Amino acid sequence: MTTAGPDGVSVTDGQLRVIVCLILAAVAFAVFWNVQHHDFILYDDPPYVFLNPHVQSGLTGASILWAFTTMEMSNWHPITWLSLMLDYDLFRLNPAGYHWTNLLIHIANGILLFTVFRRMTQDIWKSALVAALFAVHPLHVESVAWISERKDVLSAFFWLLTMGAYVRYADRPVTGNYLLLLAAFVLGLMAKPMLVTLPFVLLLLDVWPLRRLSFQSKRINQTLPDNMAAGKITWPYALWEKIPLFFLALLSSVITYLAQMSWNAVGSLEAFPLDVRLANALISYVHYIAKMLWPANLAFFYPYVVWWPPWIVGGAAFLLAGVTILILKERETRPYLTVGWLWYLGTLVPVIGVVQVGSQSMADRYTYIPLIGLFIMIAWGVPGLFGNWRFRKTFLPVLSVGALTVLALSSWQQVQYWRNSVTLFEHALSVTSKNYLAHHNLGVALFLEGRTDDAVRHYNAALKIKPDYADAHYNIGMALTAQGKYEEAIHRYREALRIKPDNADAHNNIGVAMAAQGRYDEAIRCYSDALRIRSGHEKARANLAAAMAGREARKRNVQTTIR
Repeated sequence: MTTAGPDGVSVTDGQLRVIVCLILAAVAFAVFWNVQHHDFILYDDPPYVFLNPHVQSGLTGASILWAFTTMEMSNWHPITWLSLMLDYDLFRLNPAGYHWTNLLIHIANGILLFTVFRRMTQDIWKSALVAALFAVHPLHVESVAWISERKDVLSAFFWLLTMGAYVRYADRPVTGNYLLLLAAFVLGLMAKPMLVTLPFVLLLLDVWPLRRLSFQSKRINQTLPDNMAAGKITWPYALWEKIPLFFLALLSSVITYLAQMSWNAVGSLEAFPLDVRLANALISYVHYIAKMLWPANLAFFYPYVVWWPPWIVGGAAFLLAGVTILILKERETRPYLTVGWLWYLGTLVPVIGVVQVGSQSMADRYTYIPLIGLFIMIAWGVPGLFGNWRFRKTFLPVLSVGALTVLALSSWQQVQYWRNSVTLFEHALSVTSKNYLAHHNLGVALFLEGRTDDAVRHYNAALKIKPDYADAHYNIGMALTAQGKYEEAIHRYREALRIKPDNADAHNNIGVAMAAQGRYDEAIRCYSDALRIRSGHEKARANLAAAMAGREARKRNVQTTIR
């Protein structure tokens, strides 16, 4: 197929696809290129990279074995660990290299998204719009600009590869194509378990745009060539052929749950009652849509709200139910609306908070895949609003370019907030309220810059919001120790232990404060407590040896004095 340009030059379909891919790459690069100048962030980046000895071993036999056997950071994602180890081999601890990897994967994701949807729908421009919205939307900045979210961009890469493999399989359902589909899916699950909803999405794709299934028995209007629509199947068969995928998704869910439980990452029903979780889930669904339409006041952490007025919760439920009913009524004439909406609702289920992991109410990174559903609705649904309006062909491209320009500029600005820990946490404090985590993490960043008094002020601000925040007590103890205020520091460490008794570092640091005062016997007991909790605590082991040596030296000095 060829398209004639305004100057009469013909462009083939293949050339046009290449041009679209180049434009997507260029726009994404322009929005995110500043990440090369950004630092590591003091939020997950330390245990993921620059304080992780396994990652800093690079790709060795021992580190690869560790990647496949560890559940560190409350996840089993060996492919993510391997990618970070490879980055360390290439870039050591230069954050620019890690940022470049995230950006390149994100660019590849945008191109893959365009390619897969163009293949499924045969519509270049609508597919390009979905991919462009994905590439430049501000809600996706967190996934790209945060090194620790390598798992997000990497798992999305395999998600899209799995979709591409599925399209290949749907067109030619042979064993080799199915094995390729399984391989991509397994790799994605090993990058981040977010892919557990992908089999459900593949069922949606069977309805539209692949047209292998119909919501009803009657045939619906086709937009694909006959050779792709010819493989129509039944619902039982569609489910049966995906049984291996559903099994792998279930297995990944179990492994993930066990990993999160082992790290105490799953919130209890006492801390997060079921009715509170359901209310937060309903409101988060609406909030994500609102932030998609108006991406303002974005933050790395949104504090959990334990009580919402009933009218707000009811309004969110009514809105979601109403939209769902209206869209389902159009499922035969406008199947893309149903597919997009169910994609959005379904892919958010693992992270919507019914099973609460962490203390956030929602997170921008959770929208990296789910927003594709809403982008589908926009790309295929908005043109229908203008019917046969004579200016439609001119107005829609102008509207699309204008919206994408605004989103790209907004994303570019959002990227700047991720420059370093101080800029990120200060921005969060400026756009959210009662953000104890932002206060605490800003305190850590300031303490490392030597601004101890400012750090303590933010720690205390965090405790004012969340009095039982053990980490804030602990870090105040660190600041007081640095100032030589050992008794005050010991009091803070003990407050941290009262809230979180299994904090081996707090026991160790009490020992450090006591040893500094010559209280070796008490220090030895503290170091021993730290080693009882964590037998591999190397600092506690070294401090214990030093305290025992100090005690013996003091005994010798006393004996010499007596003589």
